[in-house]
Amino acid sequence: MILWEALGSVLIGLAVSYAALRWLPARFGQIRSRGLALSTGPGAALFGALLGHTVLGPGHTLATLGVSLGVCVALLSLLLRPTGRPRRSATA
Repeated sequence: MILWEALGSVLIGLAVSYAALRWLPARFGQIRSRGLALSTGPGAALFGALLGHTVLGPGHTLATLGVSLGVCVALLSLLLRPTGRPRRSATA
């Protein structure tokens, strides 16, 4: 059963990273960042599935895939860059 969870989480990670690159192409920056996003998605989702399976135990496939989706989205959000110019604070 863990094989299906691993395969499903990798597919979830690929789908989320591809959707993020299609939805927000300017926020990911150069080509190097795009490759990083496409590799971070499945890796993060696989780590999330391992974490979810360890915490929840066997028999909770949908919950494990939900955890892998959450970890994937959280780690991909760290790769986003802000739009526009950087703001300076008033005290600087």
